[in-house]
Amino acid sequence: MARRIICSILRLALRIYFRRIEVAGVENVPRDSPVIFVLNHPNGLVDPAFLLCLAPRRVSFLAKAPLFRMPVVGYLARALDSLPVYRRQDQGEDVSKNAETFAAARELLARGGTIGICPEGVSHDEPRLKPLKSGAARIALGAVSSGAAMNLQIVPAGLYYTRKTMFRSSALLYFGKPLPVKPADLDSMGAPQREAVRELSQRIEAAMRDVMLNAEHQEALALIERAERIFSAAETGEPEDEQSLTRELELRQRFLAGYAFHRVRAPARIAALIARIARFESELKQAGVDSFDLSLPPSAARTIGMLIARILIFGALAPFALFGAVVHYPAYRLGGYLAHQLSREADDVLSTFKIASAMLLFPLTWIVVTSATWAMGGRVAALVVLLVTPLCGFFAIRFMEELDDFAGGVRALALFITRHHSFLRLYAERAAIRGEILALGSEGQTQTD
Repeated sequence: MARRIICSILRLALRIYFRRIEVAGVENVPRDSPVIFVLNHPNGLVDPAFLLCLAPRRVSFLAKAPLFRMPVVGYLARALDSLPVYRRQDQGEDVSKNAETFAAARELLARGGTIGICPEGVSHDEPRLKPLKSGAARIALGAVSSGAAMNLQIVPAGLYYTRKTMFRSSALLYFGKPLPVKPADLDSMGAPQREAVRELSQRIEAAMRDVMLNAEHQEALALIERAERIFSAAETGEPEDEQSLTRELELRQRFLAGYAFHRVRAPARIAALIARIARFESELKQAGVDSFDLSLPPSAARTIGMLIARILIFGALAPFALFGAVVHYPAYRLGGYLAHQLSREADDVLSTFKIASAMLLFPLTWIVVTSATWAMGGRVAALVVLLVTPLCGFFAIRFMEELDDFAGGVRALALFITRHHSFLRLYAERAAIRGEILALGSEGQTQTD
């Protein structure tokens, strides 16, 4: 019961923090046999929360031992059936206790259960996969080779965030093809041989790279972030959130492959692309529009009708959104401040602290507002406020998002009417840059295949 409640709360928190969440490759997850999920780790405790809440199987995570001694986090870890991992880098930990953890993991797999592991061993901000620890391979080989879980499979799970530290960004959980595990010789202590562990770890690493965005060069990541709106925008000017994140991840993987290939063989082409993007960014700034706002408008009558309908909807929702914004603003600002202070500006844990502070401060806000209403207006009014206040907070979020999209559309429409040729030139240039990015990716992928 505790696990179900915790997962429900975490799922709601994720759905609020991220504007869009996409789960792909669910068909790759075996439904009955034991499974080890291996997950990349770019975003602190948010990463395991995704797998716990959105995987089609009940998952028990391997988590670093210090978490179990933290007042609240420790309770959550135990309630979620997590298993402690003792690491050398954690001061005072006895790594010999990992034998007990591995034995417990094998027992769980023998019962047909599933385990989640972040084999990098630590959350980080690096654009590429860090060297993997051997724990996942050792547990898998130990379970299969001892006969405890002969049909065990390893499923790579990749997390892709469009802007992992930004409220109301997007996230993708992508399950790849499962890896079968073959039995290997065990030593006198029941542990697999090093060569077998190394070989399986290499297979795990290759499978994880296929389901995540892995940039070997920091400048490549910087370039793809600059090109993000161009790269993800469809030729129709469709916003990023209307497209498949799986498709977006695939395109960016191809671009990174093309960048790595041409960076060595045709650096002038990369330099020309960077210069072209810079010019396009400057022209967009001068025109006062965003890349994905560049869409050819429908007929004049339909455009006017859409604008009037939007304005009427905004007018109807504005009082509720304003109430929600005013009531929640102090908690929103305080939560952001605390998150930045506690994370010390480390991007890999910033979202964790943002979500944790929101889960504490927003309910506290509802309690304070409800209590004040009860004191001034009685029980019935307090009940109404308790039910309405969280909804108004959500209305405020959606109102601001829709207002931003509306404002961008109006600016683009004004540019289309007043400076028609400039609009069409920007529209064509965006398509041309996107085409060049896709061409680089296709050529790089062809050469590396």
